[in-house]
Order: sequence, then C-alpha cells, then structure tokens
Amino acid sequence: MELETFDSSGARPLFDGRTLAGWHAEPRVYGKLYPGGPPVDALFAELGVTPLANPEAHPAVWHVEDGAIIGQQGTPSYGGYLVSDAAFGDFELVLEARPDWPADTGIMLRRKFQDWTGFQVLLDHRESGGIGGFFGNGLASFSALPFAVRSVRDEAGRVIGITADDPATSVEPVTQAKIDRLAYAGRVEDFLSVWKWAEWNEIRIRCIGALPVITTWINGLKIAEIDTAAIDVENYDPQAVLDYLGSRGHIALEVHDNDPIFGGARWGPGAQCRWRNIRIKTFD
Repeated sequence: MELETFDSSGARPLFDGRTLAGWHAEPRVYGKLYPGGPPVDALFAELGVTPLANPEAHPAVWHVEDGAIIGQQGTPSYGGYLVSDAAFGDFELVLEARPDWPADTGIMLRRKFQDWTGFQVLLDHRESGGIGGFFGNGLASFSALPFAVRSVRDEAGRVIGITADDPATSVEPVTQAKIDRLAYAGRVEDFLSVWKWAEWNEIRIRCIGALPVITTWINGLKIAEIDTAAIDVENYDPQAVLDYLGSRGHIALEVHDNDPIFGGARWGPGAQCRWRNIRIKTFD
C-alpha cells in the first residue's frame, strides 16, 4: 500500500472558510436518464414508486460554521446541491469531508449548469455505500466502484465504525461488472486502514480530458480510476455525453434526498455533511 501527498503548488482555494461566496445552491431535481433519453420519473413509474413532489420548493440548507461548509436537508427527505459558480476543465480538487451516518453524499464533476447531469465521485456514508467510486447522474446511471461498506455497531446498536460490506446481505452489492468498469480498483482492506471514523478525511480527485479520466484518493491512498470514454453500459454513449456536457463543468457538493427506493437509509434525521479546505489546481 502506497500513499501519495497532494502537490499543492499552484492550487487555489474554492472556499474562503467564512462565506459561501463563489457557490450557489440548487435543488435536487431529477432530469433525464441519459442525454436524449426519458426522464428519471419514467423509471420510478416503471418501478411502481412515487417520486418526491415539488422538489424545487424544498432545497437543502447550506451554511458555514467553524471554517466548514455544512449541508443538510431543509425539509426532511428532500435534498440539494451546492454548486460552484465557476466551471472547470482539467483539474485536481482536494477537500476534506466529515459526514454523519447515514449521509449519502458526493462530489459532482463536470456538472451541467442547473441540470443534474454530471460525473459523481461517491461518498455514500451509509449501509452498502461506496466511497471513492463513481456514478453517472443523468449518464445512464452507470455505477463503477471497487467496494462498498457497512456499519459496525456496539451492543446498544450504535454505529461505531465501518467495515467491508457483505455481498450476501447487501442492499446494493458491488458486482464484478461494477468493478470491471474501472481502470484501477483499490482494496477495501487498504481503504479501511486509512479511513478515519467520525473525523475529517481528505479526498483528492483528478479529472483530465474532454471525456475525462477521473482518479480518486482518500487520505493519500489511491481508490479508483475510470476512463469515461470507455464505459460500457446500456444507453451510455460517450459522444452524446461529450456533446451534452462539453469539456468543462461545475463542481457540486450533494445532500441526497430520501428517494422512494432507499428511504431513510440515504440520509438520517438531522444528518449533516461537512466540507473544508477546498482547493483546486487547474491545468487549462
């Protein structure tokens, strides 16, 4: 296991530690399943579930406290995003995160303005959640991750840490197909050796190319890498993705909703995710 340190030369802050200047909030509104495809609501209808009504009226709540951005649900069950005003092409992004449990969050890259479409780096701090892998919001919902985690509980049932998910009991198992979509897949044992429970953890993301190669590190440990030009998933068309997103996009922090499929397992009552020391080094 080898750890890498972020080269901070040329990096600049994306968060001033005091205000939300340079960021704006957007509600968690679903769009199309993939560029040119049907709306996500069509999938919910096919599954026989009812989506949350009028999400535009129930945004997440974002504020700054003790040098950190804090995100949480404003109306229980409804989510949202905090989106960078600026758009970026090739970059390395470094930030620290401290999510509660359960708090299904993530960092979106190349996000389209006022549109849910983009590449997401997962920080699914919940049962059967992936950390450091990838998901395609509005991009055929591709899932590519090396492992998932579950809670460790004490005798009173309190969550006191995380361990490797058990595929036999997982509500969202990591299949070989999800692993095979990666150009690099880290080991869960190595991840668990560096993850700091209930503390701040550093996430580093490199995003390079028009259809980017995206690489993630947690506390200096390489977790996953994906070539988004080579994803083999039904309805994922790399050229259509590039035509729709372009080679630049916004960065967004996520507060997930309690969707009709996972409910409260997505985001616990009063749960928060905290972000600080957000820095970016651009290459274009």
